[in-house]
Amino acid sequence: MKEKFKKAISIFKQMMDMPSVSIDLQLDKTGSNDPFFKQITEEFYSNAMSRHNKYFLVRQLQYGVALFAAPEADKDYFMSIESSARRNYRKAVRFNYETRPINFNEHLDDIWDIRKSAKVRQGKMPTDFISQRPHERTIHNSNNEYHDYCYYGVFDENQKLVAYAGFLIAGQLCMLEHIYGHADVQKLGVVPQLIIDAYQDITERHPQVNFYAYGSFFGASDNLKRFKKKMGFKPYRVDWQLN
Repeated sequence: MKEKFKKAISIFKQMMDMPSVSIDLQLDKTGSNDPFFKQITEEFYSNAMSRHNKYFLVRQLQYGVALFAAPEADKDYFMSIESSARRNYRKAVRFNYETRPINFNEHLDDIWDIRKSAKVRQGKMPTDFISQRPHERTIHNSNNEYHDYCYYGVFDENQKLVAYAGFLIAGQLCMLEHIYGHADVQKLGVVPQLIIDAYQDITERHPQVNFYAYGSFFGASDNLKRFKKKMGFKPYRVDWQLN
């Protein structure tokens, strides 16, 4: 009982010590866009503001949001990551891996190969995630820079996809929603390369983005927390704004 109390006090202190930011999802900019982007922005906000499944008194994405907060005049993400992550990136470049935007539906077999390459990642993967070939997804094309849902991938010299990730763009936010690398090449730095290159390209296409998020520190394994810190993400308290 004492240990639980001490842990609760420690978590509360961590929450109080976190830097705070306000992130505008700019829902009003979806008015002339495909209705899909209004829907996913509202769904993200609703999930972020829902009660945390473990810490009932706080919101799901209120405290401990894994964030790189870029000042408007300085978006040098590469220099904010740890030196080991930069070495990982340079290794991937030396092996001629290349990052670029992808159409999810054009790479279903490679995506399936990536998924099948590891049964355990941050926990055991669902059986159908590994055993079933991915289905095609409806692609929605955004007509402005303020909202999007995009995929990026890393390719080897033979143009085989070896890592992929999905990103939600909503106003000032770029949320890395999921990322997977092929187990055979994980040690070659393809996942750090994807995280770095994708954000650089996204901020060029969406200059209003000032915040790069990667889920939450709360509930993440120790290894995942360490990886997030290595990649320049820090725990923040976030005040989410629709407009």
